[in-house]
Amino acid sequence: MMEFVNSFWKYLVISAPYLIFGLLIAGFIKSFISEKMLQKLLGGNGMGSVVKAALFGIPLPLCSCSVIPTAAQLKKSGVNNGATSSFLIATPESGVDSIAVTYALMDPFMTVIRPVAAFFSAFFAGALQLIFNKDGGEKIEEVKSCCGSKKNKEPEKLTFTQRIKVMVSYAFNNLLDDMVLWLLFGIVVGSIVDIFVPSDFFATMGVNGQKALILAVGIPLYICASATTPIAASLVLKGMSPGTALLILLVGPATNLSNIMVMQKYIGLKGIGINIFSIAVVALGMSYFTDFFYNFYDINVNFKLTAAGHEHIHYGMMDNFFAGIFLLLLLRGIFRTKVSPLLTKKVSVN
Repeated sequence: MMEFVNSFWKYLVISAPYLIFGLLIAGFIKSFISEKMLQKLLGGNGMGSVVKAALFGIPLPLCSCSVIPTAAQLKKSGVNNGATSSFLIATPESGVDSIAVTYALMDPFMTVIRPVAAFFSAFFAGALQLIFNKDGGEKIEEVKSCCGSKKNKEPEKLTFTQRIKVMVSYAFNNLLDDMVLWLLFGIVVGSIVDIFVPSDFFATMGVNGQKALILAVGIPLYICASATTPIAASLVLKGMSPGTALLILLVGPATNLSNIMVMQKYIGLKGIGINIFSIAVVALGMSYFTDFFYNFYDINVNFKLTAAGHEHIHYGMMDNFFAGIFLLLLLRGIFRTKVSPLLTKKVSVN
């Protein structure tokens, strides 16, 4: 039990400062960039709109279900299928919060290749949509986020001080509430893998077998981008190739069944097929490239989790402070999203 607690705390100590920083930057983006601004920037019918959608989607802090209302609004406002799909894929695959935690738990190369791969998968899907599915789908009424995010006032109507308040509120209320269960799940699973999975578990499976398994499981299921990172980092330390870890980071957040079911009304079944094909092909290609890069340059996988091992480590005061703050934020988020609604429902019934 103590081994698990030590491993869990290790994840918090390493990732907490970066996650807090990433959440604040995500809140800044949310507070200062409005949907109207996005619609204006992503307008147009050519490849330029696809490129812009991918570039703007990469840093935005939306998971694959909370991105649906934004993508749907873009489509309703006249943004083409290519740009809509590009935004729909790039946004959940990456984000300032997930990039920050990738740097915290992995290494600089994985930190860079993750958003680069997200861009190429989004661009490839958007380009194929323009060629083969330019007018597919139908316009319907606005849909709600499956994460249940609360809406804030439009940023352009707020003063600077109000925007700062919205930034902090969105970071530690809306955004953290959306991801808290999956983020806690990711840290717990990462800790379990760290302690209980043999160090050579994936070595006997072979690289191709690893990638086939991740593709089969990752595309229909969902886990948010930040939550995949501790799991992927732990699996690499158990023999999984870095490229396969990148595959987890890309396909897990990019799609889920609810995303597919809702968005097919906007871009059509052909559009959904193009998106899934694009995600799988580009993610797989970038996965093999990543393995080639590590092997060709003989780079030892030295993720930051390695140094801590399983032994008890005495962390500095600031390390423990940030870990403790973030643990309280996680527990608060679980209470707000899972416990409080049950208590409210129980009281209303009585």
